Parts: sequence; structure tokens; C-alpha cells
Amino acid sequence: MEQWTIQKLLNWVTDYFTEKGIEPARFSAELLLGDVLGIRRIELYTQFDTVVSEEVRDKLRELVKRAGQNEPVQYLIGKTEFYSLELEITPDCLIPRPETELLVERAIEFLRQRSGEQFVCDLCTGSGCIATAIAKNFVTGKIIATDISDSALKIAAKNIEKHQLGGRVKLLCGDLFDPVVPQLDSGKFDLIVCNPPYVSDSEFETLDKNVRDYEPKEALLAGVDGLDVYKRICEKVDDFLKPDGALIMETGYRQGQAVRELLEQVNCFTEITVEKDLSNNDRIVTAKKKSGPPKLDISP
Repeated sequence: MEQWTIQKLLNWVTDYFTEKGIEPARFSAELLLGDVLGIRRIELYTQFDTVVSEEVRDKLRELVKRAGQNEPVQYLIGKTEFYSLELEITPDCLIPRPETELLVERAIEFLRQRSGEQFVCDLCTGSGCIATAIAKNFVTGKIIATDISDSALKIAAKNIEKHQLGGRVKLLCGDLFDPVVPQLDSGKFDLIVCNPPYVSDSEFETLDKNVRDYEPKEALLAGVDGLDVYKRICEKVDDFLKPDGALIMETGYRQGQAVRELLEQVNCFTEITVEKDLSNNDRIVTAKKKSGPPKLDISP
């Protein structure tokens, strides 16, 4: 009788996902197999020769079939990994992407350059992945995270509790800055971060089926040009950001220059940079606020 070891199953599922165009194939295979076996992904590689029971293989087969029909693996197993943290995830919130880890990295770097307790605002928090990752890796930070979706915030609350961050991360339901009450919740923030909806109406139709058909549209769509949320953030960011503070946002792969121009119009930032990801796509825009009051724009 053929022996199905962990190594053989992992290779088979990876090849199947590659054939079906499910990306990333290896990572998705690791998530599914680790879940049905009840072990961490890293443990798959320390138990390569373990023979997997028929019962487990039957369970795996059903999940692989659904994933092959474009149902996201993270929703199938109810969890994902982000910035080396395990997070709960459901169709009520966007699946965290590896590209967003660059935003977290830049946020932590900025905070570590400053002294004392730092106050952070995470807009459009969704699953709470950004707030959780920052709080876990910057222990003197206090974070307010907002989202318009109460369902998404319930998942964020579970992730905050899972990583024992309830004392440092506060969740508020509302649109962008609306639920933040100055003085009561915080003064102005040292850092504002956001991975907003940024998909245009036309781009939405070209998205992969597993994104377009399964992930929440309200976390993706942002108007005709995909810039609606950036525009609304720019309208109010000066009121909520401290002098010498920073705004760090994720952007779509061709939106860097457009977002930069929106930020330039705010006239309160002294430095605005656009950073590309490993695929050479626009990904992170960082805007650092002037140390003093903004200059009056008297141009016609």
C-alpha cells in the first residue's frame, strides 16, 4: 500500500495548486496541511517522514478541492500568518498580504527613533493585523484602531485578545477619524497608519476570482480612481497628527505619485516618499509632518 507522508502530501498539494493557479502555492499548501494535522507550518518540515492517516487525508482532500475552486485558504481554515503572528480571519475582513508587512516594518522603524510613549492611529484596521503587529513589536506604543465594519472589528478584537494586547490597543467603530474623540481618546497622534481600500471600479473586475468573489468589497473598492479614501484622509490628517509625526499608508501598485500629489496639497508635510515593494510596484507612501505650523498657501 502507498504510504502518504507529510512530505509527499505537501508536494502533491503544492503541485495541484500550481496547476490551478492558486498563489502562493507552497504557502497555501503548508497552511492547509498544517491545519488538518494540528501543527505549525515549521513542524511540517521536522516531521517530513510521518505517515498521514486516511481520515486526515480525506479532510485535506475536501479543503484542497474547495481551494482549487478559488475559495481562499485563509477563510477555509479561519486563520493566517502576518508578521510572524497567527491571526484569526473570516470573510468579514480582508486577508492580510505579505506586502502590508512593509508598512508595519516602516511604522516600527519610525516609532523606535522616538522617545517616550507613542500614540498611534490605525485607520481601516480590518482584522487588526497592522495594529496587532505594531503593538506586539513596539511595547511603548498605544494604538487606537478604527474601522467602519463592526463585523471586522469583532475579528480584530479576537486577535487583540489572542496576543494579550487589550491594554494597549483600543478598537473604535466608525469611518476613518470620525470615532476618535480628541482629548478623550488621545491628543494628536505621533503616527497614523492605514491600508485603505484602493481598488478602482474598473480594476475590481480584473481582480483574481478568489479576491473578487470572496473578500469584502467595502475593504477593496474606493471609487472611480481608487483614491476616494486617500482624499478623505488628507482632508483631516493635519488635525490629528502631531508636529514631527508621520502618516504611512499602503497604496495600489500604480498609485504612489497620485497619493503623493494629494499629500502635497495638504501643505503640512516636509518630506513625502514613495517606496516600492519587492515586485517593484508602488507600495508605501510616508509623509512626515513639519515641526511647526504649516505655512499659509497664498498661491492663486
